This record gives sequence, structure tokens and C-alpha cells, in this order.
Amino acid sequence: MPLVLLPVMLSACSTSSKPDAKEQPTASRGPANPAGTANPGTAGPSASSGAPAAAPEVAGPSARRRLKLAGVVSGHITPKSVVASGRGLILAQNMMYTHTVTAYNRAGVLVKTIPDTVRLSDFGFGKYPGTDQGAPVEAAFAPDGRHAYISNYSMYGPRFGREGTDSCTPSSGYNSSFLYRLDTASLRIDQVLQVGAVPKYVAVSPDGRLVLASNWCSYSLSVLDAANGRQLRQVALGPYPRGIVVQPDSRTAYVAVMGSTRLARVDLRTYTVHYLPVGAGPRHLVRDRSGRWLYVTLNSEGRIAKVDLRSGRVVRKVATGQAPRSMAISADGQSLYVVNYESDTVSKVRTADMHVLQTVSTRHHPIGITYDSGTGDVWVACYSGSLMRFRDI
Repeated sequence: MPLVLLPVMLSACSTSSKPDAKEQPTASRGPANPAGTANPGTAGPSASSGAPAAAPEVAGPSARRRLKLAGVVSGHITPKSVVASGRGLILAQNMMYTHTVTAYNRAGVLVKTIPDTVRLSDFGFGKYPGTDQGAPVEAAFAPDGRHAYISNYSMYGPRFGREGTDSCTPSSGYNSSFLYRLDTASLRIDQVLQVGAVPKYVAVSPDGRLVLASNWCSYSLSVLDAANGRQLRQVALGPYPRGIVVQPDSRTAYVAVMGSTRLARVDLRTYTVHYLPVGAGPRHLVRDRSGRWLYVTLNSEGRIAKVDLRSGRVVRKVATGQAPRSMAISADGQSLYVVNYESDTVSKVRTADMHVLQTVSTRHHPIGITYDSGTGDVWVACYSGSLMRFRDI
């Protein structure tokens, strides 16, 4: 199918993908496996730590601007997430049975479709002969932009058992999965890293030394050495960990434990864990550039929390819509952009007082969002089968 770029808002997509797998213990699985789903449509930096990059060249503070639809990318895609490198590359992870990552330029033109098929034995995992497939969920760019790390919800092949599920525990017996490292120059997978069961979010420390993955069914955080891809530690956290941010000094990570009301604060030197109460169903995290303020989507409450990390306390909450999922922050730190999965909307929130500045409609089931620090554009992944690009002008 061709790329479609439209200057006006579109109605909800009619594709039949089901709600987002694993984001709420009662949520249902992604779309059924259609025949011939290998190739999405053809042609026509959000920091991996969750903090904004340098301010883009756009006029005025972000809190004074308004979101306006600039285009829609369609094709054979089921984007679970979207992430901008800040250097002109946009990656969409096409969840579950589409088995691809699609790479775009800033205009929304498809650059490459990247299959999730690998030969694990080529990357040092000799117990897995032959080829296997993954299931891309999220991605994070390394600080230098040379690589992106992609989490795979489950692996599919003769030596892997049943795929992960919505409700699970560490004793459920699901297989460990893998992260793929993508070379952003060649857009080829050049390294594979083993993590826990059903990895969801992935982050890279600001100093580039560590790669972190939240393991949904292992109830843990994998901490890996970026230099060699080896796991340094798997840290127990609690049920259904998801969003991750790493502080500017790369010494502390915060992880949203979605099956609880808490965030885990992980010391990345000692691996000790402390917990901060924030509210029901914490899912996604972003921080400001200083590391003072942390923002949390509370999926079960339909609200966003602002946390003062000096005191460890929630200072304000605001309602945005039903089931707020992913979130991005502007380069100047003045605005949050939040997708509300069940409301089919994006909310723009002023960080200073957590006031909702604007709410715009999206296609069905907006699930992922990213802010392109090079342009100020906001990209939204709609799980029903499209990417939407908004200008904040």
C-alpha cells in the first residue's frame, strides 16, 4: 500500500486489531496473524533515557504552541511504539504478528522495512540453530545515535515455547527473550542480547554504558553491559514492570511497576531497590533534562502524575483521558504529550502546573508517541494501523 500524507484529520481506522497486549493485566492480545503480513506499505531524538534532547529550531516556548496534524502514514503496519532519533530517523515497532520494524525519514517516507527474523546462533547463541522470529515492542536509541535497541515480546521458533500472555508470574515458565541492536547506518541487526521473559520497555543510560529492559513476566529489570551485550544483573521489582528512565548521572533508574501503585528506584551500582508510591497502574515515565521532575502515566486512574524527585512525592495529578499509555516531553521541558488509548486522543499538558492545554483526536487506539527534538514534531503510533505526525506550531 502507498504512503498517505493527509493535511486534515482522519476518522478512526477500520482495521480490527484488538487492544494492546500486556499493558494492563486484563488487556487482550494484539491482532490475529493475517496471511502475507511481511511487508508494510512502501514510500510515499527523543533521548533513550526519557529526557528531551537539545531544543529544536521552532518558534517560541512549546507551551504556547498548538498541535496540528501534518500527515498520516499507513500501509501494512501495526505500530505498538514509535521513537525518533533526533537525527532524522523514525522507527515504528510493529507489534506481534506483523514481525517488522519500519524506518522512516522525517517526511514519513518509508526508508526500510526490517524483518524481525534472526539466526540467533550467528550472535553467539548456539543452542538456537536455524532462524527465529521476534515480536517488536519498544525501541531506544543510544546517546550517540549509532544504534537502537529493540525489545521483543516473545520469540518464535522450534526451540521456544508458548508466547507470553497478559497475566503471568516468574513461575509461569515463559522463555527468556531478546533485544536486537540495530545499526542505524545500515539498518541491520548487528547484535542480540538475552534478557528476561516478555521484555517491554528498553532504555540506554545517558553515558551509553548500560542497556536496561523491563521484563513483564519475570517481574524484573535486566541491566546489560552495552559494550559486550552481557547481562550484569536481573533485578527483582514486582508485577509487570514497564516504563524506565535513567537519571542524568547514569547512576539511578526509575521503573514503573504497572501491576502496583509504585515506582521502583534502582541504584545501578549496588542494585538496591526502593519504592515510591505514585498511583494505580503506573506505565510510562519521562523526566525533565535536569532530573528533578518525573512524569508518570497512571493507566488505571486515567491521570498523569508529576513527581518531585528531591522529595520523592507526587506534587500534582491531572486527568487526560481513558487509559493514558505512552508519553513524550518537549525539548524545552514545558510540555507533555500523552496518548489516551481508550479515548482515541492525544493530550498536551503544561508541565509547570499540569494544565491540559489541548486535546486532539487520533485514529483508533493511540498507543505510542515520540517527540522529534530536531523538528519539534510529535509522532503518534495508532495500534489499529497508522502513524500520525503532528506539528507543534
